[in-house]
Amino acid sequence: MLTSRSSCSSGLGAIVLTLSLAGVAPAQAVSSASSSVATDVARTTPQPPTTPASGPPSTSVPEAPAPATQDGITPGVAPSGQQSGAFPPLTQQERAELQLRQQEKQRIAGVVPNFNVSYNEDAAPLSPKQKLSLAFHTATDPVSFVVAAFDAGLSQAEDDFPGYGEGAPGYAKRFGASYADNFDGTMLGNAIFPILLKQDPRYFRRGKGRFTTRFLYSISTTVWCKNDNGSHGPNYSNILGNLAAGGISNLYYPASDRGAGLTFERGFTVTAYGAFGGIFNEFWPDIAKKIFKDKMTKLQPNVAPKL
Repeated sequence: MLTSRSSCSSGLGAIVLTLSLAGVAPAQAVSSASSSVATDVARTTPQPPTTPASGPPSTSVPEAPAPATQDGITPGVAPSGQQSGAFPPLTQQERAELQLRQQEKQRIAGVVPNFNVSYNEDAAPLSPKQKLSLAFHTATDPVSFVVAAFDAGLSQAEDDFPGYGEGAPGYAKRFGASYADNFDGTMLGNAIFPILLKQDPRYFRRGKGRFTTRFLYSISTTVWCKNDNGSHGPNYSNILGNLAAGGISNLYYPASDRGAGLTFERGFTVTAYGAFGGIFNEFWPDIAKKIFKDKMTKLQPNVAPKL
């Protein structure tokens, strides 16, 4: 049975091949005849004179010599290692500006501002103007007023600073004092002194390593910081800023509470808030990843890209 099918297939193949070859020969004959007729017609038909194409005459010179090179650079060709039309590299200030814009969009759980935290280990140092802008943006964020309102309510409930009195007037005075403490501490510790002492006011998240190491690191940033030149040293900006803010508080706290005690008390309070904030900034992304999982992208601050 298999032999019969094979012979039949061979016979059909031979027939198809024969028909194909038979068709090619007439086609070639027709093609040759057509070509011969076309050639005879072309020889007997007079050709019209050729006219130049419309438009301005060409100014190109054939085989013109190549322009001379200077310092190994050929005109029209990008230098070695660069692409033609590529953008020039960003300056340090431009890199800092792009990273700062990203930072100012960071909010924990989409609400609490996280502007003063950098997720780039090699972040560009900020200019004096950028430090002022970052501090002012943080101090005037609506959440800062909410925190001051909560602190004032707690202070009044515990009858702190009785010289302010009770009721709405007492609460308003406590609210103003609490917000003034936060505003003064932010502007002095995160802008004025960092500008004068050339220190970086931001918190640089470590994000890796043992829990104890990261915990101690987050606390240490209240007294140890990164300088604008990349080195690290005592965080004089934060310490002096908190003490200066505590000294200024003597201007608006009740007379019975003023003095050196108030200065150090308010300075210590702001420092403690800063240490707690450092811990939260260090571990919040881990908390969000573990608890919220798929919602982490919305609740965790955005990580600025490296530029």
